Amino acid sequence: MLNPIDTAAVIQAGGATGRFPDEIHPAVAWWMATCFVVTARAHRIVVAYDGQPATAPFFDRMCLGAINAQHYACHVLDLGNADVKTLLAAMKEADGVPGMRVTTTGDTATLTLYDRYGAPLTEDTGLSLIRIMIAEDRVPIPVNSGCKGRIQPYAEVIQ
Repeated sequence: MLNPIDTAAVIQAGGATGRFPDEIHPAVAWWMATCFVVTARAHRIVVAYDGQPATAPFFDRMCLGAINAQHYACHVLDLGNADVKTLLAAMKEADGVPGMRVTTTGDTATLTLYDRYGAPLTEDTGLSLIRIMIAEDRVPIPVNSGCKGRIQPYAEVIQ
């Protein structure tokens, strides 16, 4: 694994949090997203971020990771800049799909993963498996180009 992280320290409490670039970096968002799609068996997710310039690279990698998860061909619904309340409402409106949101405060990035019911992921609902997959360098990749998902603005899909 290029640029490994301390998974036990970074991946906890609903997702991943750390100082960048020391503890966390944009590739972590890719790893978290692709592992999340696979563990949640998600063919569709809603994603958002806080609109901060420092967050944009994490958000971009998160979206790319989600569409490159094994055979899931995940359809990523991009909310863009949205708060948690808006993300949770969009997840529900999109027929109860999982979601992800990334934020930055100062030099700390936080990627939060939400299950289909809008609850942050816990150890028992997939976070521990995601941590193991990343720690053991078992981050999923697409099985072929036909299995790659797509990113689309939320407003174009959900009317």
